[in-house]
Amino acid sequence: MRWEMTLPVTPMGKPRMTRRDKWAKRPCVLRYHAFRDEVKAHAEGFPEDIYRVDWVAYLPMPKSWSKKKKEEMSGKFHQAKPDRDNIDKAILDALLKEDSVVASGMIEKRWDDGGGARIEVTAW
Repeated sequence: MRWEMTLPVTPMGKPRMTRRDKWAKRPCVLRYHAFRDEVKAHAEGFPEDIYRVDWVAYLPMPKSWSKKKKEEMSGKFHQAKPDRDNIDKAILDALLKEDSVVASGMIEKRWDDGGGARIEVTAW
């Protein structure tokens, strides 16, 4: 069975958690929890019995970029922070109760191609 969905959320990486975050929440941890809750809300019915998750994250371009640079970078690979493995951790933690079931997957980061910040997920 194949499951596909576009999640209309701005991708973010999972921050490194500390023990202190349980009682003194840092802003990055609060943003992460809001991201995780938003992904869960949009991914209703995500199957738990999967083995592969592919995703493409489209990240927003900086507002400081010129119109010419934005046109030039549209849809190209995103080679800046956040790291793709941290985004992967955040997505899988939000979608699955136990993300260790995922054995395979293709992951990509790209600059926004005009469709807005989003995550396109395919699972098998």
